[in-house]
Order: sequence, then structure tokens, then C-alpha cells
Amino acid sequence: MAQTIAPPTTGVVTPATLPLKAIAPWALFFGVLMLVLLYFIGAEQGATSLLSGTDVHEWVHDGRHLLGFPCH
Repeated sequence: MAQTIAPPTTGVVTPATLPLKAIAPWALFFGVLMLVLLYFIGAEQGATSLLSGTDVHEWVHDGRHLLGFPCH
């Protein structure tokens, strides 16, 4: 019993588009989140310190060196 296989269609496949209104809130959220993380890794423990003590510094110490921020 022979089975025939249909050849694949050669139509053009276009990806689905997402409207900017659907992407903008998420882009803003992640952008602000990245700026907050960058602040805590790069600038916390100095003249602009929001939290007193050295707890934040100790938590982000290795990440600070990995990203090239001086801290001592």
C-alpha cells in the first residue's frame, strides 16, 4: 500500500505583529527595573545612598566588580 505525501506549500509566512501599545508598558516596567538595579549595584553606598549601613554594599559587592564599578 503506497502512501502519497503532499509537498509543502510555498506560501510566504509573515510573523504576527504586536502593537506598540501592548509592548510599551512592559518596556517601561523593565526599563525602570533595570535602572533601579543599576543604581543599587553602581551607586548605593555613597553620597546618594538611600539606605544606611553596608548591607546593600555586601549583597551587590561581587556584581559591582563584575560590571567594572569601583567600590574600594
